[in-house]
Amino acid sequence: MQKLLSEIRGCEVCKAHLPLGPRPIVAANPNSKIVIIGQAPGTKVHKTGVPWDDPSGRQLRNWLGVTDAVFYDESKIALIPMGFCYPGKGKSGDLPPRSECAPLWHAPMLDKLPNLELVLLIGMYAQKYYLRNAAKKTLTETVAAYETYLPKYLPLPHPSPRNRFWLTKNPWFEKTVLVKLQKEVNNILVY
Repeated sequence: MQKLLSEIRGCEVCKAHLPLGPRPIVAANPNSKIVIIGQAPGTKVHKTGVPWDDPSGRQLRNWLGVTDAVFYDESKIALIPMGFCYPGKGKSGDLPPRSECAPLWHAPMLDKLPNLELVLLIGMYAQKYYLRNAAKKTLTETVAAYETYLPKYLPLPHPSPRNRFWLTKNPWFEKTVLVKLQKEVNNILVY
């Protein structure tokens, strides 16, 4: 695992396309029981090198019902983005994750996680990549059908503050999906 993490952190495959240069962000341990597959690091995470070290990360930890200490305990939770480096700015936010990362690094990473019990798919990029044809037409439909993907996967919207309107329009998310998410996380981590 350490060799693989070192290779990922040294990756420069898409160097020419990264406005801030390569800085692959990943956290995992062979004992990880939950993996969170997000989109790509933002500028703050690029600077600190700490995954989910931003308002989205705070919201995600709240959704999971875990402390920072538990969230960043790699023996419990692996943090693997679809794109390992900051992809740059687009018209309405950050660009999509670079498409080179997941095909290159995800399978080898997941192969090194023998204790994996749950994969949280954050946002449509992770959902489309992992659920493929089983993903619904929209993120909302996919998240609403979360029970279909259990026990292996649990799809979630991105916890970005930009998604507060989505959360307001979909109150069922907090009442059903977050309740199930916290129950699953608590049962798996039993801390």
